[in-house]
Order: sequence, then C-alpha cells, then structure tokens
Amino acid sequence: MEKTPSLLFAGTHFDRKRFAKDIARFKAKEEQEDRYEPEYKESQLTEMVGSKKEKKRKRNDSEVVEGFNVFKSSKSLKTRDITTTMIDDSALHRKEIEKQIERDSLFRKKHGIHIFGYAVPSPLRNFDELKSRFGCKSHLLRNFFELKFKEPTPIQRQAIPILLSGRECFACAPTGSGKTLAFLIPMLMKIKPGHKEGVKGLIICPTRELAAQTTRECKKVAKGKKFHIKLMTKELSRCGDFQKIPCEILVSTPLRVDFAVRKRKLDLSRVEYLVLDESDKLFELGFVEQIDSVVKACSNPSIIRSLFSATLPDSVEELARTIMHDAVRVIVGRKNSASALVKQKLLFAGSEKGKLLALRLSFAESFNPPVLVFVQTKERAKELYKELAFDDIKADVIHADLTQEQRDDAVDDFRAGKTWVLIATDIIARGMDFKGINCVINYDFPESASAYIHRIGRSGRAGRAGEAVTLFTEEDKPFLRNIANVMKDSGCEVPAWILSLPKLKRKKHRPKRDSVGAEPDDTEE
Repeated sequence: MEKTPSLLFAGTHFDRKRFAKDIARFKAKEEQEDRYEPEYKESQLTEMVGSKKEKKRKRNDSEVVEGFNVFKSSKSLKTRDITTTMIDDSALHRKEIEKQIERDSLFRKKHGIHIFGYAVPSPLRNFDELKSRFGCKSHLLRNFFELKFKEPTPIQRQAIPILLSGRECFACAPTGSGKTLAFLIPMLMKIKPGHKEGVKGLIICPTRELAAQTTRECKKVAKGKKFHIKLMTKELSRCGDFQKIPCEILVSTPLRVDFAVRKRKLDLSRVEYLVLDESDKLFELGFVEQIDSVVKACSNPSIIRSLFSATLPDSVEELARTIMHDAVRVIVGRKNSASALVKQKLLFAGSEKGKLLALRLSFAESFNPPVLVFVQTKERAKELYKELAFDDIKADVIHADLTQEQRDDAVDDFRAGKTWVLIATDIIARGMDFKGINCVINYDFPESASAYIHRIGRSGRAGRAGEAVTLFTEEDKPFLRNIANVMKDSGCEVPAWILSLPKLKRKKHRPKRDSVGAEPDDTEE
C-alpha cells in the first residue's frame, strides 16, 4: 500500500490506526509461514541414512535394480553398446545361416541330391571351392583338369565336403556317377605323402579287377606327389614285410587284407580313412567275417569310415550303422535305381537255343562294339565263348578260373579295342569302368534287381548314352516284375502285363539252365 496506488484505488484512504489489531494478526500468521522448521534434526537424519545403507549392504547383488540415472558412467554405457552390438551380430549371423541353408537346399534339389543327417556341409559348386574352402593343393586341382574333370558330379559335390569335414557317410549314386573320385579326393587332400607311419588310407573292393582299377585311378589323381599307393596282390599279402614297405594308401580285397593282418602283422591302427567300395557286396554273407576283422584292426579313434555303392539295401545299411558314428546318408536320384542314360529293353527268347539265335541276330542287324555280355556261371561263359568262336567276331571271356594275368589281359584287350565282345560273369559287374561301352546284353537273366543295376551300369557312364538288352525265357517270367520296376523308375517303357505280375521279395534267381544253344525238350510223343 506504500507504493503508488493503482487507478482502481485512486482517491481512497486506509485508516491504519483503526484497523491496527487486524493488521497485527495477519502479520503474525505470515511470519509463521515464512519460517522453515525441519521435520527431523540433523542427528536424527544421519541415523536414518546410516540404517538405510546397512539394509542396502545386506541385499544380494543380483537383486539390485539400477535406477534411471542421467549421469551414468561411460563404462556402463560402453558395456551396454557392446551387448547390443553382439545381439545384432548374432541375429545377422543366424539370418545368413538360414539363407545359406535355403540356397544349399535349392542347389541339392537341382542336382537330385538327397541328404539325411544334421549340420550337413554345403555342397561344392565347382572344384575351385576345394581350394577356397578346404585348402586343396594346386597340384591336385591341376590333375583334375588334366584328367578332364571339369565339374563335380552330384555325388562328388556332396560326399567330398562331408568327408573333408570329418563326417562319416553312406553314399548311394547311380553307376558311372564318379563315386571313386568322391572318396579319393578327401583321402589325397588329408593324408601327407612321404611319411613312414604306416597305412593311412584303406580302400576295400569286392573284386581284384575293381581293386586294380581303383589303384590306377588313385595314382593318376595323386600325380606330382610322392604318395606310396599299393595294390594288395597275392604275393604281397603272403610275403610282404609291411614294417619296411612304405605305404600311405592301400587298396585290397577283403580276404587278402584280412590274411595280411592275421599272418603278416599288417598294422592298421593308424588308418585315418576307411572306404568300403561296392559296400552292399562286401556285406554279403561271404565277406562279413573278413570285413568285421578289418574294421576292428582299424582302431584309430579318429578314423573316418565311408560306404559307396550304386545299390544300398536297408539290411546292409542297418548292419553298417553298427560300425559308423554320426554318419550322413547321401542319395543321388532314386535309391537303388539305374542310370537314366541307359536305354533298356526286355526281349523274350523262349529257350536256350532261342537266346543264342537272338544274340547272333542282334550282332548281324546292329553290331556296335564294344559289347559286354553277362552270363550266370563260368561254365556258361566258356560254352558261349566256344559258340561265338565260329562267328566272325573278336570275342574273349573272363571268369574266376583264369589266372590273374589272364584276367588282366582280357580286360586290357577289351579296353584297347582288340576285343569287340567280352563274355563275363558278375565278377566284373561291380564298379569296372570301361570307357565307351555301347551295349550290355544280359544273356542270362540277372539273379536280382541289384545285379541288374550293376550289370547295365557298365554302359552309360560319365554322361555317355548306352543300351541294355535283357533276354528272358519262360522260367524267368516270375522274376520279370523286379527288373521292370527298375526300368520304369529310370524312365523306360515297360509293358503293362509285366508290371501286373507279382513282385518277389528277397529271392535270388539262379535256376539250373540247359547248356548254351541246347534244343528245347520235345515233350510230344
């Protein structure tokens, strides 16, 4: 009121004496409001803070919840940033893995590759990835291109990364699809040449011819490095001093390597790679005991085992799983199927004489050598060879009664083109690679679908087209359905009446046949 009055109160006067009591009463109330008296004294506040600190110290560190603080230290902020970055990187890594799995799946589908197993390595896009992903030496890549291996085959694309990653595998792929190279490449990449520590790689084959062929292929691929690659011959198994003979890779049949282990003290305890080629044949009754002995002798705990074949029955696979750990199953195309490159047909001949006439007629009409002719037994092979000796055909024969040198000569002459027709038993139906065979003739009906697949698989190899003709008689009719199913699965036309026949399961067809060219029995009187 002491200040200049506003326009509202202009001309008025306030009597302070008259209202002195009221003025005094209002001033006392204002002074009381202006004075600040703390609720607690300083000593009481100190005690309260101390007790709160003690309670806080008693709490578990994991229960402490950090409140919001504008002035957090730079250390805590840095830790939080690192954690956030790690979470983001993990999410990106997971997305990249999912994308890679999807790309691999599409690539496998394109090439007809089917896998069964977890964390299966990505398939090879080309041979250059052997160097970028697995550190393959340049001399091996050079050998691939010199041998005209331009692109990996489907089985090579998947089996090679699996074995190089330290995983075991079952591999089932059509005949002529490059299975041999699929197990040779990892072996030659991982085993160091020139050491004297004993056998590091062991390859088991069912026949001597296939073992010799595998040895030759292995030496071609290993060219340029001093690998000691040995073929277990009869002489070596009986007389060899394996403690003095340098050998990194050994190729053998089951009987010979088993004999060497038992009698010649062959040490297989350092074997790093064990391959069972044509594994379904190896696990048949005649070889199970020897295979079991060899597997036990390969006692290296870090050994990598693999099985390769064009046919892999479920019974063999179950038996093989007892010796394998964490194995990946790889199937190219349909399991137990023939190559789609082979044109197949069935021809009814009626009798043994009819079969011989059909064979000669086939040669007269469209003879396109080289031709491979399969018969049931070695006796029938000899008989057919004698029959064709009267014709103007360069024919030869191979069977178990021949010496090893004679068998090798027969195979070499056939490969060199000196022989146009080679008559054989199932001894060379497994794995033998004859370049450019135009036709396979099953003169005697095969004993099983598996035998049929391997027989006709001598043709249509390495991308070349081929032809297969199967002759059958009345006694073969009940077994036609098994062969017809294989033909149908590979895209061949099969008469409907054959597909309507009952299918015989797990029965082998080895009838007692008349001699080659025999006249049919005349039952009419």
